[in-house]
Amino acid sequence: MTLARTEPRPAATGWRLTGAGLLLGIGFGGFVDGIVLHQILQWHHMLTSTGDHPATTVAGLETNTLWDGLFHAFAWVASLAGLAMLWSAMRDGLRPTASRLIGLLLAGWGTFDLVEGIVDHHILAIHHVIEGDHQLAFDLGFLGLGAVLVLTGYLLIRRDGPEELRTP
Repeated sequence: MTLARTEPRPAATGWRLTGAGLLLGIGFGGFVDGIVLHQILQWHHMLTSTGDHPATTVAGLETNTLWDGLFHAFAWVASLAGLAMLWSAMRDGLRPTASRLIGLLLAGWGTFDLVEGIVDHHILAIHHVIEGDHQLAFDLGFLGLGAVLVLTGYLLIRRDGPEELRTP
């Protein structure tokens, strides 16, 4: 018995490819945010703007490190789920074009930036991209980057036209 199929099953639709690409983009966007902004640049951690967990104390840094780790776990789960969906779809003979997959990754990443930026930076105010004189400009720039990623992803997806799937 072989796992590979030459044609998609009748019930198989492009939603798995779309979901896979978006989830991978969300996961990768989370990793870029956490690795670059939290760890390399150390501009913020998950709870640095709450006032209760400053990154300037050992206790505050311990709490922030825990929450940064939970954030990375979320990014890992989203990436793993996206990979599983992509594998499942491709096993059934569904194949995204390169522009569609890249577009979905960018759209997922941009969606992550928009949701995380609106919720964490503006609604909950648990952290900002960077605190200080230009805090609002950085937060708005983060949202602008998210919007550009979503738009670029959408344009790449649309470049393929309405056809959702490609088979080998």
